[in-house]
Amino acid sequence: MSERSFIAELKRRNVIRMAGLYLVGAWLVVQVSSTVLPMFDAPAWLPRTIVTLIAIGFVPTLIFSWVFEFTPDGLKRDADVLPDRSIAPQTARRMDRAIIAVLALALLYFGFDKFVLAPRREAAMLASARQPAAAAIADKSIAVLPLTNESGDKDQQYFSDGLSENLIVALSQFSGLKVIGRNSSFRFRDTHDDSRTIGAKLGVATLLEGSVQRAGDAVRISAELIRASDGSTIWTQSYDRPYKDLFALQDEITQSVAGALKAKLLANDTAVAQTDRPPSGNLDAYSAYLQGKFYFARSSEADWWKALEQYAIATRIDPRYALAWAESARAGGWLAAEYLGGAEAQRVIAQGRAAADTALKLEPNLAAAHEVHAEALGAVDFDWSGSEVEFRRALQLAPNNSDALENLGALFAGRGQPEHAIELIRQSLEIDPLRPTGYLVLSRSLASLGRLDEAEQAIRKAIALQQASGIFDATLAVIEVQRGDAKAALAEAKRTLPGIWQDYALAMARQIGNDRAAADAALKLTIDKHADGMAFQIAEIQALRRDPDQTFAWLARAWTNRDPGLQFLLVNPFLLRYRDDPRFAAFCKK
Repeated sequence: MSERSFIAELKRRNVIRMAGLYLVGAWLVVQVSSTVLPMFDAPAWLPRTIVTLIAIGFVPTLIFSWVFEFTPDGLKRDADVLPDRSIAPQTARRMDRAIIAVLALALLYFGFDKFVLAPRREAAMLASARQPAAAAIADKSIAVLPLTNESGDKDQQYFSDGLSENLIVALSQFSGLKVIGRNSSFRFRDTHDDSRTIGAKLGVATLLEGSVQRAGDAVRISAELIRASDGSTIWTQSYDRPYKDLFALQDEITQSVAGALKAKLLANDTAVAQTDRPPSGNLDAYSAYLQGKFYFARSSEADWWKALEQYAIATRIDPRYALAWAESARAGGWLAAEYLGGAEAQRVIAQGRAAADTALKLEPNLAAAHEVHAEALGAVDFDWSGSEVEFRRALQLAPNNSDALENLGALFAGRGQPEHAIELIRQSLEIDPLRPTGYLVLSRSLASLGRLDEAEQAIRKAIALQQASGIFDATLAVIEVQRGDAKAALAEAKRTLPGIWQDYALAMARQIGNDRAAADAALKLTIDKHADGMAFQIAEIQALRRDPDQTFAWLARAWTNRDPGLQFLLVNPFLLRYRDDPRFAAFCKK
């Protein structure tokens, strides 16, 4: 049989029509089932099974169409049908009408999905992006809500906050007990949410809440352990103690809560009990330390200077107070990075380095000391291998340290290992699920792998948790740049909080638009206003413009300025365009 006669025979036996009808029908079945089955919580294997069965059935269906024919007398083998008894032409017309009908249904479904179902799915995705991902809640899990200050003196807020944080640190020493970090639990200060809502948002089974009243030399603390699912009380106690017995009182509350939860101290051989108390037991030093933590958490330049003052008081009272030295180093590092420049920044950084070294010498097993040392090695020295060693040591000493997990994740992202970074960041968010910076690092890591929908979802969570953050809004605009959607990128850039990050976002968005004059002007504006503070980002814009000489010139400037953006060099999709350029390898070798 010749090729032409074979094709003619396929047409006569309606095999080609059967193939078309089967494929169009199969597409429609798969699309509808993928929409309908999730509504009934169908298991994940069911859609895969449907696709597999359809694929398996394709060839047998064609063979059946070749071998058999429908006749007025029923189904018969084609070879047994006399030409004058064949109704193949009528069957062909019926199949043509069936193909048209199924195509019409497919087009109707396509339109319905695009204009009705897709917008609803997108709205649902955005709504879920504003809530922490649901997860199985362990029975042994707790969030310490900020204790209410009932002293009648707002200046005593630092004291109630400090005691709350002390309970978080102390309970984190217990094995198998999930304890939510301060950043997330303190979001529920003065909340109107009920216990069930708070427990769901934080992923915990129990909540610890209460109040603190300090009057002169006396302290009154009321504490209550609540079952999040129904608000019932598991344990409650009130304490009246002399202020001089504060540390003993803290231990008593911690042991009572741990006992109610049947938790035991960490059995990990590498973990070492961490405490926020001065080795001398001096309450004045402790009070200054708590005030330092209070001011540091407020995050303004003025408050960070006040934090440094309080840490200095604490270390003057007790020079062996290693944690106060470590927190002083942390506050100085953040102050220099966010608000200072030039000689003043270098002076504060040098003081911070000295404070971190002092903390390590005083207490080699203090997790916070290793953590701030790791931060300095990475951000100031660009010694990322040394930084990794120090972060890992901090996690050995205090395994439930969400800060160290997040920073280590960012470190791996910057070293071109985004998969490992994602794993670490997700661990960090288990402990501190409402921490917006964790979602920022997660978004950047996902975007570097081209997983842009997941990256968008992560950064939208960060935006929902911390409104009016320029860097979060700009990250969303850059995701649209990666998608190549100039209109969406520009819209997101314009929504970015005015300032340094909006200038950057607009410059990025303009580069992929059609207005070259606007693109050049946006770049010039960014250079004129932010050359010292955004050298890395300007290199990124030059890479987007495909200007390698300017890209490497600005990377060199970023290196000279010790630009912290360089830690994300190996996950930046625009700069990685030049990974095969010899200058890129030479720069990385630095």
